[in-house]
Amino acid sequence: MRPLEGLMAVSVEQAIAGPMCGRLLADGGARVVKVERPEGDFARAYDRMLDGESIYFVWLNRGKESAVCDLSKPEDRVFFEAMVAKADILVQNLKPGALAKLGLGTDVLTARYPRLIACSISGYGDTGPYAQRKAYDMLIQAESGLASVTGSPAEPSRVGISIVDITTGHHAYEAILEALIRRANTGKGADIRISMFDVMAEYMSVPMMQGRAGYPQPRIGLRHTALAPYGVFATKDGQPVLISIQNEREWRALCEKVLENPGLAKDPRFASNSDRVAHREECDVIIQAWFASRTIADAIARLDAADIAFGRVSDWAALRDHPHLRLIEVPYAKGTTTIPAPAALWDGGMRTTKGVPKLGADTERLRKEFVSGA
Repeated sequence: MRPLEGLMAVSVEQAIAGPMCGRLLADGGARVVKVERPEGDFARAYDRMLDGESIYFVWLNRGKESAVCDLSKPEDRVFFEAMVAKADILVQNLKPGALAKLGLGTDVLTARYPRLIACSISGYGDTGPYAQRKAYDMLIQAESGLASVTGSPAEPSRVGISIVDITTGHHAYEAILEALIRRANTGKGADIRISMFDVMAEYMSVPMMQGRAGYPQPRIGLRHTALAPYGVFATKDGQPVLISIQNEREWRALCEKVLENPGLAKDPRFASNSDRVAHREECDVIIQAWFASRTIADAIARLDAADIAFGRVSDWAALRDHPHLRLIEVPYAKGTTTIPAPAALWDGGMRTTKGVPKLGADTERLRKEFVSGA
């Protein structure tokens, strides 16, 4: 039995952040009804790369039921509220105020159904000067400052995945789980509001605090602003390896067991992490010279033997073939596909999953279930 079995969620979701939260609920065992407008979640058309289906949509919508609801129509509002009345959880990531204009704001619904846990996801929240602005992942990466600390010294960069949407969906899921625990103790539901900007602002705490202290974080690519050596070095056969030194014991082990230069550990330029950060370029030149004289196989053998943290700089193909990669099979309209498995292993095993719903596949059945006389 999965931990959320027996719970029902209604999710008025689109794009990535809301569907991510809904998918996590479904993975946990909850029954998740995905409420879609007649034309469907626009993420269904993000791409056609999986036999004509959207990879984004297949990734985010496994294990759900799909109900088409045109909330501008009174009969569909009745249908929607009939489901919410029986639900434990309501997730929505429409524009702030969209449900309220229809008389279905989460404040109204949580007052009407006191055990309901409602979670609203937005770009900037429901109040404040930016509340009505459209907000998508890359816009928030830019607005929050995340792009300013990502990339090379030459220019800022987008994080290569939809990190804002994904993490906001996870934060929403986390808040819902907390609310479920509170409800178990008090019987009280919750009206939760989560904004993408707030999630990223919290993630940017260290760079902001560094800047306020007079040490603004520069963009330095695959290097660490606060630790050294922590970066990429190329081997003789052109393979990039990222190493990480976190403390003085590891620095001594690198000098003695890998670089075979024990005197380097005593060099006053590199005596502490702060010293090494201040003399990063000199330190990196010495380490790069060693890597340039070794093959990737030799470098890895020495790093492993010295218990130095390192990683190959992989691409998608290396991930596909990675010996640690766990996969699950997900059914969708045209067959099945394999997707990286959820990170958590429960009692030593991996979870299976239900398929990705076609648009409106469950509408009529759900109407019969939730609307009396349908």
